Amino acid sequence: MESRYTFGGDEHVFCQIGEEMSLEAFFKSLSMTNAVRESQIRGVSEVCAANASFQVKFDPDVIKPDDMMAEIKKLESQADAAESKLDTRIVEIPVLYNDPWTHETLMRFRERHQDPSGTDLDYSARINGFGSVDEFIAAHSGSPWFVSMVGFVAGLPFLYQTVERARQIEVPKYLRPRTDTPKLTVGYGGCFSCIYSVRGAGGYQMFGVTPMPIYDPQQEINYLKDFMIFFKPGDLVKFKPVDRDAYDAAVEEVDRNTYTPKIRSVEFSLDEFNKGADAYNAKLEGALND
Repeated sequence: MESRYTFGGDEHVFCQIGEEMSLEAFFKSLSMTNAVRESQIRGVSEVCAANASFQVKFDPDVIKPDDMMAEIKKLESQADAAESKLDTRIVEIPVLYNDPWTHETLMRFRERHQDPSGTDLDYSARINGFGSVDEFIAAHSGSPWFVSMVGFVAGLPFLYQTVERARQIEVPKYLRPRTDTPKLTVGYGGCFSCIYSVRGAGGYQMFGVTPMPIYDPQQEINYLKDFMIFFKPGDLVKFKPVDRDAYDAAVEEVDRNTYTPKIRSVEFSLDEFNKGADAYNAKLEGALND
């Protein structure tokens, strides 16, 4: 996997790990960003991991751009040799699939969609070869997802499915973006799922909503008091389909500020995953029930 380095103006070094998204590229990107932080290169002010790339911001008055790039390149062999293991956490996210709010929204924007005759779930199930929407939902919620990056909109996680590439869901974005998307919509575009942290424009297919806030700039929500953004790269997410009653009960807990996400600490081994994804995913999911 050959990395490509470029400058982003006078204050950034950008590194593209691979041409396509993969768990191997993600692990190397995460390893590289951790190595840059730990090396404490003088002049570095920010390190940002992305799906299969990363960017480093630095002060060119402290270190010359060519010197910064050379320092980062020195760390690549260290990242290549790093063991493909990650101490992280797995989080259970309840989802009301086929909910009334995203349904109302998607019907308002049907003229911007590839298939105006059905819903986003209908379309996504059909083009991925599933016999029904229920089968598609089972596949979407059936295995964990890696948070490969957070951004674009504050607190929005990009989620990459931990299954073999041949089984990964792929769905194009809308032909033209919507001007409205409900807050906490679970969406999908390309090979990535996401959770819209705030209400706003968007182009991802809409599958449902979660009652669990993931962004609070006021830091009033009990589990967001330490930091306004819930997710960080390397987190694992397990979607849990819930019915309307369970969704409403969770919303009431959020309103009372008593909602507590189900979170467990886990170690993810890329080598073990590659030996058998389904068995390894079952092990990860089992941690949520411990």
